[in-house]
Amino acid sequence: MLRYAATTQILLVIIVGLLHSTVSFTPTSIRSPLIRPNARLYSSELPQMEANGKTMVVAGATGYIGKSVVQEGVRQGYDVISLVRDSEKTSQNKNLMSKLEGSRLVTCDPTSLSNVESVLATLGPIDNAICCLASRSGVKSDAYLVDYQASSNFLKGCEKVDARHFTLLSAFCVKNPWLQFQQAKLKFEAELEKSESLTWSIVRPTAFFKSVSGQLEVIQSGAPFVMFGDGEVTRCNPIAERELAEYLVECGLEDRGRMGKIINLGGPDEPLTMKKQGEMLFEAVGKEPFMVYAPLWLFDVIIDSLQWLADKTGSVALEDAAETGRIGKYYAVEDMLTTEPEEKYGKITLMDHYRKIAVEGQEYDPYTTMLAGKKE
Repeated sequence: MLRYAATTQILLVIIVGLLHSTVSFTPTSIRSPLIRPNARLYSSELPQMEANGKTMVVAGATGYIGKSVVQEGVRQGYDVISLVRDSEKTSQNKNLMSKLEGSRLVTCDPTSLSNVESVLATLGPIDNAICCLASRSGVKSDAYLVDYQASSNFLKGCEKVDARHFTLLSAFCVKNPWLQFQQAKLKFEAELEKSESLTWSIVRPTAFFKSVSGQLEVIQSGAPFVMFGDGEVTRCNPIAERELAEYLVECGLEDRGRMGKIINLGGPDEPLTMKKQGEMLFEAVGKEPFMVYAPLWLFDVIIDSLQWLADKTGSVALEDAAETGRIGKYYAVEDMLTTEPEEKYGKITLMDHYRKIAVEGQEYDPYTTMLAGKKE
């Protein structure tokens, strides 16, 4: 997806780290001035709609897409309720609160069914419930706790209070499920499809812009862009978080024709290889391309070694490490691509995004931002 596509960065960090320790990089020459992004494409420029008298509840509101969903729901005039694990702690985080502005914070533990049911019972009628819950690591224990169980708890709570519509943020990659988190997501999708007390939509985005932007700081420092194989093994068309959020919020509108459907969704770009993404990123920062190719067999060596050690020792930590390696390999060999017109949405291209972050920088994320310290 999506957010898990970023786990390929683990091997990239190793490779770039080794390169940094053995080679002295001289920043490449600036080829052209930075081009400022088209601000009209971004949410701050979109009009605020009048209050619509409807309530929207977002589970996973502090996540990458969850925050955008909250912002979009507020913009569209909903009374937005952001479910968070600790509303007091969240309210003290100024950066996070700026993303949740306009919504009401409500403390809720999605891993506890009784807590979810008791919390939702206090909120009044729910017109639009959006589930953006997703495990960060993707390993088995985390995936079944969050991607399946927490999502299931949220659904049961919504059914109990007669919520009108339930939209699930799933993942395009579940179409070929050989990873634990994919199987957990599919288990919940099947449960949601059987619900008879509310309408539903399942949206499977190809990838987020964040997942294919992790090497920005690396190439700005003069290091190479690292890719797998020949750089053309896989193709994708990621979608902007704001436009994905818009799509998710509008799934609850009957005239959109999205109810009772599983929808694969990508952005407006034509198929982009990893090599093309690298070329675009260098163009955005105004540098000449500097590429390094990593062989795919490195994944197998790392995964097989970790799995052998896990089998010998019974170590859960090593088993999880092997699974993380498998997640990384998955995104190095599988396309995250939609080609049908009805499966492409939005106007913001990946190049628009690259130009934006080249000028403004990007929010630090430990799962995607390579070799960069946290920005205060």
